Amino acid sequence: MKDHIGKEFMKKTQYSYVTPSDQSQGLPTPHFEIEYAHKMKSFDLPKPETLDFDQCTLKSAIEDRKSIRNYSDKKMTLKELSWLLWSTQGIREYVQDTITLRNVPSAGARHALETYLLINNVETLEQGLYRYVASDHKLVEYVFDENISDVIVKAALNQKFLKNNSVTFIWTAVPYRMVYRYSERSYRYLHIDVGHVCQNLYLAAEAIQAGICAVAAFDDNLLNDALRIDGEEQFVIYLASVGKKKKDE
Repeated sequence: MKDHIGKEFMKKTQYSYVTPSDQSQGLPTPHFEIEYAHKMKSFDLPKPETLDFDQCTLKSAIEDRKSIRNYSDKKMTLKELSWLLWSTQGIREYVQDTITLRNVPSAGARHALETYLLINNVETLEQGLYRYVASDHKLVEYVFDENISDVIVKAALNQKFLKNNSVTFIWTAVPYRMVYRYSERSYRYLHIDVGHVCQNLYLAAEAIQAGICAVAAFDDNLLNDALRIDGEEQFVIYLASVGKKKKDE
């Protein structure tokens, strides 16, 4: 096999290359969440336990899970969206105000991810790009340019189902939260962590008769620009399209 950049990445993130972390040197712990401008319009989400849905066993969720790219035109409810966000990044407990324990595992409980949502067909919400604030379990308006959905589709290599759905989840990584503790090894853990999150999304969606399709094919620069992030201190790491299932799915 030729020497590809992936092989170099795996080599240079081996423990033998790991340098002392900022945590080991006693530096302050980075905050678990990016601050947002409080003047931005926000939307409190219903508590997840208020959602009334048909019981779905873990066995059936695992066995029925599959990637779906075509959806019905039925709107997703705000309660259903709240359930999906709670299942993927919901905070269950705080440890000393600097560490969060959530509904997904994360290396060292660093939780270095942020969730953005391209809302396309959700009850009571206008179309546009929102950000999930896990600490308050709410949404804030982020980008409401008229063509934002087309910009994101173009950045995702023209995968049009990303706007013909209920919502597209866009996860970004804030690497320093992980680097603070694990140094060079961190970049492996970021990708593992977002896999945990997306799998929870797949399983949680089964409970509300929604279909998911994870997406890793995108132009990094275009998508980072669409989210107005720098691509280094914060960058897009994964996407997932979500929509209500058609009757024959």
